Amino acid sequence: MNEEEQNGFRDFVTARMAPLRNLAYVACGDWHIAEDAVASTLAKLYPRWRRVDRPDLYAKKMVLRAVIDESRRPWRRERPASDALPESQQSDLAGGVDEKLRMRTALLRIAPRQRAVLVLRFYLDHSVEETADILGCSTGTVKSHGARGLARLRELLGTDHITSSEHLTSRRS
Repeated sequence: MNEEEQNGFRDFVTARMAPLRNLAYVACGDWHIAEDAVASTLAKLYPRWRRVDRPDLYAKKMVLRAVIDESRRPWRRERPASDALPESQQSDLAGGVDEKLRMRTALLRIAPRQRAVLVLRFYLDHSVEETADILGCSTGTVKSHGARGLARLRELLGTDHITSSEHLTSRRS
């Protein structure tokens, strides 16, 4: 890789690191896993930098795949005994924080592929076709995962009005 390409990669990482971390966090709900997903994505992107036409879409796709793959690992399914203890929730005077936490908790209870579709479609405002391209699946799969994910989200939140991106704007909790 020549110096110009290295500078282009550095500029890309500088500009896209925070949005990629936020995307990964929204998809998995854990800053450590999000940072690992972004780091592994950038490590895979570097040697392919010359051949990638749209590095922004490639990076989004790889981050979401890394998050999904990480959720499939056997040790991620194990939960410490302390997770079973009930959490005491106190109302926050700041208003929207409680709703963001409630939405984040509900999103984390949805299957990873469905969550990825919801994040891409409603949080990042991608079309069905773009979402299918990023996830490497058909548009029908995106539509069915989206419908099932929204149905599960409605069930978890107890409402029938979760269809717009304004409900998925828990960028930083």
